[in-house]
Amino acid sequence: MPAPTSARRSLVAATAAVAVLALSACGSNASSSTAAKDNPYGLQQAGMIRVGTLTDAPPNVFLKDGTFTGFDNDLLTAVAGKLGLKVQFVGTDFSALLAQVKNKKFDLGSSSITITDARKKTVDFTNGYDFGYFGLDVPAGSDIKGFDQLKGKRVAVVQGTVQDDYATKEGLNPVRVPDYNSALNQLKSGTAQAWVAPAEIGEKTAKDSGGKVTLAATQLSSAPTAFAVAPGNTAFRAALNTALDQVIKDGTWTKLQEQYYPGRAVPADFKPGSGTVKVPPVSGAKPSATASSAS
Repeated sequence: MPAPTSARRSLVAATAAVAVLALSACGSNASSSTAAKDNPYGLQQAGMIRVGTLTDAPPNVFLKDGTFTGFDNDLLTAVAGKLGLKVQFVGTDFSALLAQVKNKKFDLGSSSITITDARKKTVDFTNGYDFGYFGLDVPAGSDIKGFDQLKGKRVAVVQGTVQDDYATKEGLNPVRVPDYNSALNQLKSGTAQAWVAPAEIGEKTAKDSGGKVTLAATQLSSAPTAFAVAPGNTAFRAALNTALDQVIKDGTWTKLQEQYYPGRAVPADFKPGSGTVKVPPVSGAKPSATASSAS
C-alpha cells in the first residue's frame, strides 16, 4: 500500500538532509586538508611568521629607519626565506615575550634568548645560533671595575633576562626595568650604580654615551641563544632547525657575524645550529673563551 503523501514528503526531506550533512562533512574534511597543506606549521597566517622582538637592543635586535633589523632578525629572515615564508616583526617587552609566544600571540620570539631550563617550561627552543656573555656598564668615573664589586650596589637589569637571573642568584640589589633604554636611564639619573647588560649592547651603549657611561667588564654566559616557539609545535621547530643549518652552510650566518660583530672572537667550542654542518670561518675572528650578547 503506498505511503501517505505527508509521509513520502517527510522521507524525502530526511533523505535530503542526510545528503546535505554528508556533503557538508566532505567539504569540511577537504577544507581542513587544504588548510593543513597551505599552513603546515600552524602559523597564525599561512605563509607568514609573526615574530615578537625588541626595538632597542642593537646590534642583536633593533629598529633602524622604521625597519626591524639586527643579527637575530636578519638571520631569522634568511631562515624563513629557506622555508618560503615571510616575516612580520612586532615590538614588545622582553619580560612579556616568552609568555606571548606560549599563548600564541606570536609564532616565534627573536631576541637573543638564552636557553635555560626554567624557560623550557614556558616555550620550546630551536637549535642555538649564537653565544653570549654579560657586560657591566657603569657611569664614567665609577670605582666599580668588575662583577665582584656589585654586592650592596643598586644594579639595573631588564626584567626576565638571564642578567636578571644572575643578579638574583648572586644576591644583588636589582633594579628591574622593562627595556634597555630604561636601564640606561637608571645609570644616567643615578638611581642605579651599575647595569648588567648583554655585552654587545652594553659596549654599544657606552660607545654612544659621549663618555658618560663605560663598559667596565665582560663575563661569559655558558648557554647558547635560540629562537623561541610555542610548546608542542614540533613541525615548525624541526623546519626552522633544518633551515638554520642551511643558512649556516651557505655562509649567511658567517656574513651576518662579520656585519654585526666585526672582529668578535668566536668560542672554540661553539657550533651553531645542529653542529653537523661545516661553518664558513668568520673573517678576522679568532677562537676565544669569550662570547656575545644574550637576554
